[in-house]
Amino acid sequence: MQTPTPPVQMVTKRLVLRKPRPSDAAAKYEHGCHPDVIRFMDWMPHATLEDAARYVERASWQWESGEHYSWVITERGQDMAIGSVGCSMNGHAAELGFVIYRGYWGFGYATEAAGAILGWAATTDTVHRVWATCDAENLASARVLEKLGMQREGLLRRYAVRPNLAPGVPRDAIMYSWVRSA
Repeated sequence: MQTPTPPVQMVTKRLVLRKPRPSDAAAKYEHGCHPDVIRFMDWMPHATLEDAARYVERASWQWESGEHYSWVITERGQDMAIGSVGCSMNGHAAELGFVIYRGYWGFGYATEAAGAILGWAATTDTVHRVWATCDAENLASARVLEKLGMQREGLLRRYAVRPNLAPGVPRDAIMYSWVRSA
């Protein structure tokens, strides 16, 4: 099955989602170290600006390989990163993920950005399922997934390690999905 090719840029009512560029490393480093931002993430904060730059570079080759597609979220008219959204393709399914930087919480940007990715995936003939998980205590992300119309499938007990909460200790996660109608 061929991996669908996503758009390099998506424009929503208030946002522009675009492929990451090397210049995004500074914002990723600055905001990706904030304890509130990384609290429920599956990854550790970037230790240095160079670490963030390597992450952005890796995002570029993952895009080219079709392994993972990541978009930087910017406000329309501004070219400053306020978060990122992405999806990993796996045959007929796509995993959705997102992060919004602290100063931009509460404006609906996560729902708008993740909705654009879900919308693209839902119109791709080969994608029949889009899924996402969030930590069982991450009520804000759970609400975003619910606003997208994704259905809660259940609790995944001791599913994911959140190194910024309890290093090495698997935590419960909630599974959400959108499934194409038959």
